[in-house]
Amino acid sequence: MKASFLAKTALATGLFAMAAIPAIAAEIDGVEDPIRVVKVRDGQPMVIGVYEVMSGPDTALGLDQYRGIQVAAEMTDNKILGHPVRFLAEDTGCNAEGGQTAATKIAANNQTILALGGACSSATTPAAPILWRAGVPDIGTSPSSPALTDPGRSKDFDGFLRTIYNDKWAGAKAATWAYEVQGYKNVATIHDGSPYAENLVRVFQKGFTELGGTICSDEAISPTDVDMQPVLTKIATCKPEMIYSPTFVSATAYLLRQMQGIDGLQDTVFLGSDASFGSQLVESAGKDVIGFKITTTAQEAEALGDEYPVMREKYREMFGENPIQGFHGNAFDAYMMAKAAIEDVAVQKDGATYIPIKALRDRLYATKDFPGVTGQLTCDE
Repeated sequence: MKASFLAKTALATGLFAMAAIPAIAAEIDGVEDPIRVVKVRDGQPMVIGVYEVMSGPDTALGLDQYRGIQVAAEMTDNKILGHPVRFLAEDTGCNAEGGQTAATKIAANNQTILALGGACSSATTPAAPILWRAGVPDIGTSPSSPALTDPGRSKDFDGFLRTIYNDKWAGAKAATWAYEVQGYKNVATIHDGSPYAENLVRVFQKGFTELGGTICSDEAISPTDVDMQPVLTKIATCKPEMIYSPTFVSATAYLLRQMQGIDGLQDTVFLGSDASFGSQLVESAGKDVIGFKITTTAQEAEALGDEYPVMREKYREMFGENPIQGFHGNAFDAYMMAKAAIEDVAVQKDGATYIPIKALRDRLYATKDFPGVTGQLTCDE
């Protein structure tokens, strides 16, 4: 991340090399590409895979992003180069097994041009390599684990980039807010073992202690835990001013409800993240959500620019409600960026459109100052 949401957003990709790819691995009707060529005949759809969490307590996270993608398609007549757009939408459940299954289904369709997703790092980590081994580039819409775009990542991730900020940025900002803005000196942390939550906690801890703060308790739970009293009782012994727990909806709701009954924690501030942002948390935690603080993306035109309200109004028109989570804009931008890249590299002749996949991936990686609703997008290492 090179700048704030107000200015430019960098798309993280990781350094890549394609040394093992032969000069020509695919050729259709004279159109060549080292990886794959997708031929779309006249009247046939452009097939785009979408994999997001669309069931369970974190449904709002993925559904909001799928809606953002659909809004982008609707605002561009649901067509790319004259072809109708068809989405292959798969549910990941926000877990590794779901991500693997979703990616396998999307990759099995040899007409799939690229994929948009996932929402969760847990699902995206196994999904992205499956997609790229099948020659399907993947634009992540909200998976923020640093490992996904680390320059030292496996070549299996060479097809992956994302329109979401890195946890190294988000965790550091949360630490700065806690120490410098709120003045907290003694805090506890909880993560659920997921790449997302644990990475955020580790970055937060590093930033907070470097500023001079103390992590008095570092705890881990399972995403499926329902009895949080043991971990909360342990934390209470160190009398933290704040608990930082960037967990998902279910675990966060249980923590909020049960901490009220733990002596010493009634006045402790609880800070979560965008993973638990949405109406499902309010429904699950009830009145105990009062006082809960959360870090998430800005939703105001002042932060995101003049095009965001237009997109938001179309969202409301299509789905009958305002956005239900925080990353619809990132997903909207992912689709728009994909559409522009497809249009740039496509070859049209004899009534058909041909998409060379390595050229498409390379064009996505070359994105610079793309005018997104979340800011100007630039792809870097």
